[in-house]
Amino acid sequence: MQKHSYSVVVDGTPSEVWQLFWYRGDRPEHNGVKIDILHPGDETGEGLIRRCKFRVPRYLLTKGVGHSWEWLTEVKPCESWKYDAIGKPLWSCAEGRTRFEDLGDGRTRIHFSEIYHAFNPVTRLLLEKRVHRFISADNDRLITESVNEGLKRMRAARAKVPPSEE
Repeated sequence: MQKHSYSVVVDGTPSEVWQLFWYRGDRPEHNGVKIDILHPGDETGEGLIRRCKFRVPRYLLTKGVGHSWEWLTEVKPCESWKYDAIGKPLWSCAEGRTRFEDLGDGRTRIHFSEIYHAFNPVTRLLLEKRVHRFISADNDRLITESVNEGLKRMRAARAKVPPSEE
């Protein structure tokens, strides 16, 4: 079993960061990552189901592409959520949590944690640690870049909307 935790500070309020993470429209692929919403869950996102495409090491012989199917629960708007996931190519399960910490001055610390476990004992022994380290390092970098870029784009889009249309 592998464990990973990560925190990043972004220039956005918890409400802004929440809007970015919980956007339910079309999402473009970004640096090999694509998240599709298969079921939106309830009005707060409880029960949301998503399919994720992400980078994995090429030696797994999947052309560097992994997939997961995730179910989100324990959703507290503008605060936190939990996800349970089934992934491949290692055929694994994961449990992750995301939590926002309001730092004031329009900044938020985002805390991520995940526990990851490959099902097959041979795969677990030979590949689990290396693959999870690869995925986690990539996620840390991509999440930081994506959140900061998303906040910039969200603010730019808002600035273009005339006040009477908001």
